[in-house]
Amino acid sequence: MELILIILILLIVIIAVLNIKIVPQAYVYVVERLGAYHKSWHTGPHFLIPIIDRVSKKVNLKELVADFPPQPVITKDNVTMQIDTVIYLQITDPKLYVYGVENPIRAIENLTATTLRNIIGELELDQTLTSRDIINSKMRVILDEATDPWGIKINRVELKNIMPPKEIQDSMEKQMKAERERREKILQAEGEKRSAILVAEGEKEAAILRAQADKEAAILKAEADKEAQIRRAEGEAEAILNIHRATAEGLKMLNEAAPDKNVIAIKSLEAFEKAADGQATKIIIPSEIQSLGSLAASLKEIADN
Repeated sequence: MELILIILILLIVIIAVLNIKIVPQAYVYVVERLGAYHKSWHTGPHFLIPIIDRVSKKVNLKELVADFPPQPVITKDNVTMQIDTVIYLQITDPKLYVYGVENPIRAIENLTATTLRNIIGELELDQTLTSRDIINSKMRVILDEATDPWGIKINRVELKNIMPPKEIQDSMEKQMKAERERREKILQAEGEKRSAILVAEGEKEAAILRAQADKEAAILKAEADKEAQIRRAEGEAEAILNIHRATAEGLKMLNEAAPDKNVIAIKSLEAFEKAADGQATKIIIPSEIQSLGSLAASLKEIADN
């Protein structure tokens, strides 16, 4: 009996230990009691009643990434292409997630494919290639609203790849090449235009600088000539003034010496002699000089005697 009792106690302890459940961080355990939903266990230790309770689902509350394979879609202008999407989702209500829909990820994949076909069917090829943000926003709103009864929140939707048919890709590559060549020619023409403008502006500025230099040189030359003329005029005026002063001093000295007429006559003859030594072909003799000549003859006779 004692052995049986010990065995029973050991079995009870083992069963109790096995039914202690510790829920890790970012997880929720959905517990059923007698086949019906009982409660959701969050992080921490919990005790499961044997046979009566069971853990129906371990739900991950982290943000999940669902990468769906490419889906064929048709644009408004009847171009068929392949588009694959990436969905970022998070479980907000574990009970709805477990009991809301069978295989929620599969349901989201099918819902994503149909929503994508509806949106792309309203756009042409060029709009599809250039409107990723618009398509992502529309899909996120539609999917988030549709998955709300399943306890799922759609955080973000991204179009990973848009793959048009091969012939469309070739045509787009040719178009892009032609566009790049056109832009290259435009840039080259603009560069040549800019270069010509800069050359013309440089020549204009050089011509203006040369004209300004010639103008300043002419002004400086005129000022130099003017200064030289002023200096010459001042020198001539000073020379004339000196002559006048010398003449005045000579007259003064002559007056102070009180010369007689004979001395004056002799000085006049000396001055006339100097005048006669020049290159002049005609000499006009004043009457005073003529009287002086007769006077000189008389003086010669007196000297002979």
